[in-house]
Amino acid sequence: MNTAPSQCGAMQPATYNWAGMERSLDTHGNAVLPGLLTAKQCDVLASRYAQDEGYRTRIVMARHGFGRGEYKYFSYPLPPLLDRLRHVLYARLAPIANRWNLQLGIDTRYPDELDAFLQRCHEAGQTRPTPLILEYGEGDYNCLHQDLYGEHVFPLQVAILLSEPGRDFDGGEFVMTELSTKGQRADVVALRQGDAVVFTVNQRPAMGLRGVRRVAMRHGVSRIRSGQRHTVGLIFHDAK
Repeated sequence: MNTAPSQCGAMQPATYNWAGMERSLDTHGNAVLPGLLTAKQCDVLASRYAQDEGYRTRIVMARHGFGRGEYKYFSYPLPPLLDRLRHVLYARLAPIANRWNLQLGIDTRYPDELDAFLQRCHEAGQTRPTPLILEYGEGDYNCLHQDLYGEHVFPLQVAILLSEPGRDFDGGEFVMTELSTKGQRADVVALRQGDAVVFTVNQRPAMGLRGVRRVAMRHGVSRIRSGQRHTVGLIFHDAK
């Protein structure tokens, strides 16, 4: 459902078809939350990229073999809008993450609240914030990858498109691939400005003829043909 966020910038959980989203995650490893942010909220966040304050580091992808483009990790405290979204979305996704781990035979269980999970990360030395903002220009792209930053990994994450396809940029589609014993598959997820995609960080369960099997997932961004593309990524585990 396409419903605008509240005035404080956080989505209203009840306005989305979460049962449908959960089915999409189970089937495809991704699901779209349309209209998570307003155009104004997107523009304000994208304009922050040029600022120096509020970030812990800047990464130029080509220097590390990640593709082309760059991104910045936010420092704590996060911008209030992103902090609120991170908490609200985690609470909705934790039951799915726990069910997946149970199906995969993984002992880890995630607490109901994000702060409790972050405390677990910090006690293990994962203290650096992972929410980030990415900037791509013409010819830029993001190689297929997984965002694993330490021992404690939450199996779902969120990317929010801040730019409008066809107006601000062309190309630059969000891409997911999966690899399992049944073969390989790729998904191109269509997004508009303000839409978010919830997706698998590493692996998800899938039903096979002999029961549950593990499906390995990766994500990336196709080449930007023209213009400039900004995205915010909300990762729920912190990094070492």
